[in-house]
Formats: sequence, structure tokens, C-alpha cells
Amino acid sequence: GWDGEHVFNFEGGCYAKVINLSAENEPQIFNALRFETVLENVQFYPGTRTIDFSDGSKTENTRAAYPLRFIEGVVLPSIGPAPKNIFFLTADAFGVLPPISKLTKGQAMFWFLSGYTAKVAGTEAGVDEPEPTFSACFGAPFLPLHPVKYAQLLGERVEKYPVNIWLVNTGWTGGPYGVGHRFKLPYTRAMITAALNGDLDEVEYATDPVFGLHFPTSCPGVPDEVLNPRETWADKSAYDATAQELARAFVDNFKNFEDYADDEIRSALPKVDLNVG
Repeated sequence: GWDGEHVFNFEGGCYAKVINLSAENEPQIFNALRFETVLENVQFYPGTRTIDFSDGSKTENTRAAYPLRFIEGVVLPSIGPAPKNIFFLTADAFGVLPPISKLTKGQAMFWFLSGYTAKVAGTEAGVDEPEPTFSACFGAPFLPLHPVKYAQLLGERVEKYPVNIWLVNTGWTGGPYGVGHRFKLPYTRAMITAALNGDLDEVEYATDPVFGLHFPTSCPGVPDEVLNPRETWADKSAYDATAQELARAFVDNFKNFEDYADDEIRSALPKVDLNVG
């Protein structure tokens, strides 16, 4: 939560995905799996109590739930000053969004309002191909007021406090789900670290022509080509068509809010080219 002067954590724990978990890639999660952790959908090596994290036979949506105190270095109680950086997380299974983008105020309200991520095979029964899914403010079922109200509250905070808002895509690159591959976790960590350290304040940015997202052209610890999603696709025309497909999904979803949204939010709508896709 963000009450104006402070941010605070009211969940008290983590609900982490553990498919293909390893100590190398996810040391904090791996080391949190101890007595009191609740495991869901995982499989064991036959005849043992050792977890086979690579086994997705029931579902790839394997999980571990554990209290915050299991995380090394956690601050308890989890209260801090007004944030300097806010990260929106998405997992774009279409492979078209940059791995990190710096959002304007209008874009921050729009992407918060959209609450975009994607379903992939193994996440839910009946899902065989990537599907865009939208949950307003990343938590639609829990909102007592109209979602635009919360987007506007975020805009007021951004106006009042010197805060950077970043969109971090942990999804696919080089193609959609089934063709490309997920962004490497060390790259995502390097990008977030660079944002926190201010290393992305002085670098050059490029602008995605469809979504209008501003992404850095260089980042410490990350190959330059990873930062521009279009450059990771072998078939650039396929990228353009897929980007338009996703853009149309955003525009269709925005119809739920267009009667209440202001011009600043509307300005962040992606540009749909009817001649592409």
C-alpha cells in the first residue's frame, strides 16, 4: 500500500512460482523452501522426499508459499518511505514488449489500469495458446471503486512525488511462447538493479512505435540487442503483426474504461495499424 508518505506490505508472505527452480537462478526462493513452506502441485523424485522442480506433469503453475521472514535481508515490519521507483510486472507471452520501459505519467495510469499479463499453456485448464489477460490495477476482483479512480490516484501520487515508474516484462523474447524463450532472470535482475542505482537515468532511450514505450538502448550487464524486442525476432514482419495483434487487444480492453478515462490516460493507447496483422 501507499498512504502518501509511506509504502507498506500487508500480505506477510510470498506465493512464488517454482517450476524449474534452481539455487543459481532464484537463490532467495530456493533458500526459502524450508519447514513451514507450503508447496502446491509439485512432484517428488520417486521414492524420495526430494522435489523435482522440472516436473510440470500436473501443471507448470507449481508454487511455494512462505512467510516474509524466510527471505534473507527482509525489512520487518515492512514499512518504508515514499518510493523513488515503482515496478509494474508483466509476462508478455507474445514476445513484443521490451524487457524494461520507463513510463510517463499517462502511461503509468494506462498500464496500471490495463493490468496486462498473458496466460500460457499449463497455467490454466484449456489454455493451449498464449492469451492476453487484463485485470484492472492488477487486482480487479478486489476493487470496490471504479478502476479509473485508482489510476487517477496513482497519477496524483506521481505528480506529487519524484518517482520513476518502470514496466518490467519477464515474458518471452525472440518470438511468442512456443517459439521464443523467456528473458533470462539475471538480465531482469540487472535491469532492475540499474534502475534502482540510477544507471538508466543518463542512457539513451528508444521509443516503441506501436506501444509508445520508452526503453533504454543500453544497460549494465545486459546485451544491447536484448533491450529492443523487435531485434530479437528473426522474422521482423511476424513481430510487427504480433505487436498489432496485442495492440488491438489493449484497445478492445480499454473500451471498458473509455467513458471515464481522461485525455492523459487515452494518450497512452497503442497505435493500431489496420493494414498490419
